[in-house]
Amino acid sequence: MIRLSRMRLMVTGGAGYIGSVCAARLVESGHDVVVLDDLSTGHRDAVPAGCRFVEGAVKDAGAVLAEGFDGVLHFAARSLVAESMAQPQRYWLGNVVATVGLLEAMREHGTPRMVFSSTAATYGEPASVPIAEDAVTRPTNPYGATKLAIDHAIGSYAIAHGIAAVSLRYFNVAGAYGRYGERHTLETHLIPLILQVALGHQEKIMVFGEDWPTPDGTCIRDYIHVVDLADAHERALEQAVPGEHRIYNLGNGTGFSVRQVLDTCRTVTGHPIPARSAARRLGDPAVLIASSDRAHRELGWKPERADLAVIVADAWKFALGAG
Repeated sequence: MIRLSRMRLMVTGGAGYIGSVCAARLVESGHDVVVLDDLSTGHRDAVPAGCRFVEGAVKDAGAVLAEGFDGVLHFAARSLVAESMAQPQRYWLGNVVATVGLLEAMREHGTPRMVFSSTAATYGEPASVPIAEDAVTRPTNPYGATKLAIDHAIGSYAIAHGIAAVSLRYFNVAGAYGRYGERHTLETHLIPLILQVALGHQEKIMVFGEDWPTPDGTCIRDYIHVVDLADAHERALEQAVPGEHRIYNLGNGTGFSVRQVLDTCRTVTGHPIPARSAARRLGDPAVLIASSDRAHRELGWKPERADLAVIVADAWKFALGAG
């Protein structure tokens, strides 16, 4: 764990999955952390001990930032692709408009740095993998489009107002950190969905396509342990440069197929986990892997928990505890 000088930091969305882990790690590093979350998808009991909790939306950030802060780590966002297709207004208002308001509050109150939890969905369906930061950005849904718009807004504020800003783009986050893990009302992520079968909450897991041009015929995706992701946010906070907006992709470097994930979950849980094959989903690429070379070079970051069995084991411990 890297150590920074003590800072006063706001974590938006700090009652959610990734935000709570990041907030917990920041407290452990000695920072003064305030969590801002409206609890629309987060959980009050996920706010780490040692954090001050303010129940409110991103639009309420200005009242808190007026107290004086050294930085913002921005996780709060709507993040369901299907919902963004059906209700794009919720994403343009809840993601883009809200974040511009946050940037305005930072400018008004002199908050000097921001780390933004972006997404590799900004790239859409890439022409080649692994995906580097200079890849063409062609998001295929409003969720990815709103995150890309936010990246552009952050960049303009960094240049015009001297904010030190970093955006981190990644695909699938998994694993857990003690009592902090995934608890989504509507679960869409593969590992927790598989673990729901192991817990007896679902009968089977669906495998969408077994005829992809991959070694075992199933899609390959990038997975990153949530603790590695939190550490990347902390490194980004430390190395952000005033007046610059830097973008880094984060991933495990190789990716895992759906079948590999399923088999690893069976091994870790000791459960047979029935699976059923289904047709490919429209728009699913065969392989999505992010290149982390720039993060390695400039942030000194690399995933320390890249072993899929470690990721699944941590997620399983949390799932057992959460019921």
